[in-house]
Amino acid sequence: MSLHIAKPWLFSQRNQDPRAATGKRLRWGVVSTGDIANTVSQDLAQLEDAELYAVSSRRQEAADAFAASLGFTAAYGDDAGVPGYQRLVDDENVDVVYVATPHGQHFEIAGAALRAGKHVLCEKALTINAREAAELVKLARDQKVFLMEAVWSRFLPSMQRAFSIAASGEIGDVQWVSADLGFPAPYDPSARIWAVKDGGGALLDLTIYPLLWALGTLGFPQSVSAVGSLNDDGVDTQNALTLGYADGAQAQLTSSLVAHGPRTATVAGSLGYLQTHGSANNPRELLVRTGWDEPRTERFDVVGRGYTYELREVTRCVQQGLTESPVMSLDDSLNTMRLFDGVRAQLGIRYPNDAR
Repeated sequence: MSLHIAKPWLFSQRNQDPRAATGKRLRWGVVSTGDIANTVSQDLAQLEDAELYAVSSRRQEAADAFAASLGFTAAYGDDAGVPGYQRLVDDENVDVVYVATPHGQHFEIAGAALRAGKHVLCEKALTINAREAAELVKLARDQKVFLMEAVWSRFLPSMQRAFSIAASGEIGDVQWVSADLGFPAPYDPSARIWAVKDGGGALLDLTIYPLLWALGTLGFPQSVSAVGSLNDDGVDTQNALTLGYADGAQAQLTSSLVAHGPRTATVAGSLGYLQTHGSANNPRELLVRTGWDEPRTERFDVVGRGYTYELREVTRCVQQGLTESPVMSLDDSLNTMRLFDGVRAQLGIRYPNDAR
């Protein structure tokens, strides 16, 4: 049985300090003033060659307050019918745009940035569906500008180390993977995570993290079987996926917005296994065991909140004139959205963007 992992998943700079400059200073524009925009902006400020230049929001006062709190130079709100994000992407001083809005707005806003000739880092999920993702990828390639989905966990030293161990053969041929991520989120139909118009639900918000463990060690599957629960709004509260591979390997992945889970990942091979300690989307320890030997534990720290690693990758790629990341490729994002489309078809999940 052969290992499925492709070399591009492995990040050659994983042992370097992500704060250290790798080239020309880049000016960033951040679309949104929400929690994730705040957290990522704080990590972005740690990069020596990054400048917090502009932020946008629907309300000018929200943009102004966010800019003042984090040291952005420019703040854009909606004005005279022109959305704040459009004013931001039209600013000739902005080099890279980080889109941190709810999923349902990614296609529109990332598209506007790409058409303006800006490089783009767009939060996961890249879009609502594969059709939207394919249009964004084509646009980025036509415009010859950088585009990457912000799957931050993929760049963490701990996950990169896990993928490296799996690829090395130390635990043999990977036979099965198990991973889960869950927490009870109080129901609020106006909250992004529960809102149908925003692409709410466990699938688009959480499942990418358990899925990373399968993709990073086994690759994309040949079959996907899904079960799940939907609330009265048609939003999935939890789901369980079984991935099948041509050589018999398999993965079981669970995501939930209604239950606490252990948030662990296990990669089991013919010679041994590795297992995470700490949340599966940001593990701080890896336990590795070969055969019946005593297991060893590898421990990891992160710089900032952990987003610095993906931000360094975007910065490095743009500085080097790349239009996509060799670690987080656009084809991987497209294939992930196709996989999610297949899961949604099995579970009966529909979003307003699907009718566009």
